[in-house]
Amino acid sequence: MSDNCSQECSSCGQDCGERTENQSLLAETNEYSNIGKVIAVVSGKGGVGKSLVTSLLAAGLREKGLKVGIMDADITGPSIPRAFGIKERAYGTEEGVVPCESAGGIKVMSLNLLMENETDPVVWRGPVIAGAVKQFWTDTLWGDLDYLFVDMPPGTGDVPLTVFQSLPLAGIVVVTSPQELVQMIVAKAVQMANLMKVPILGLVENMSYLECPDCGKKLSVFGESRIAQAAEQFGVEAYARLPIDPGIAKACDEGKIETFSQDWLEPIIAEIM
Repeated sequence: MSDNCSQECSSCGQDCGERTENQSLLAETNEYSNIGKVIAVVSGKGGVGKSLVTSLLAAGLREKGLKVGIMDADITGPSIPRAFGIKERAYGTEEGVVPCESAGGIKVMSLNLLMENETDPVVWRGPVIAGAVKQFWTDTLWGDLDYLFVDMPPGTGDVPLTVFQSLPLAGIVVVTSPQELVQMIVAKAVQMANLMKVPILGLVENMSYLECPDCGKKLSVFGESRIAQAAEQFGVEAYARLPIDPGIAKACDEGKIETFSQDWLEPIIAEIM
């Protein structure tokens, strides 16, 4: 204990043997935000479809009449606005930042909604990026939401750590693909969640198979599915497989992902609800 100790452990950053209470790192939202459950969509590797899964989950819950928002935490590779066809810009007020809203009523906050040109690169160091993500939580005027999805960047670095520590996560959805290398990397994301004591709500295997349009046979283009074994290994009951479907890419390119009809993710949606 320091000679200058005030005994006010809640406002002290020192880690001493005399600490009388745990120090919470959770950040509070503003008074204009009332958010039910916060769900992060994660993976240990880029390019496996986290943004796609985030979009489909949000659209699926919105279709059921729930109030849904998406925080695009992939600062250097934001793609959520394009998938939902959002072209306007978010703007600031004295109270905070007003998010954009999709045609179907999903609220979205992304760095691309604050930039003049969506193709401008974000050349920021990790701590600055993490700080921006935290501000998306504290400064965005989310209003009343039943669910807020966080589209995470790949890996287990600054931003994922900030989200795990600063946001009151109800759980995570882990996205993977059939390749064995990806399975190994995803295990890192799962272990991070366990370390941070955040529940794993479900696993999604993207690009799991290609269905032949002529005979209907499912072709394992990237290798045999391992999602069932992964779910058993990690003790996760809910899992789903997304096929390689040109219709999904078309819907994302046209900004109409929330109108794309699918039931592949119903097991995950049921677990989330």
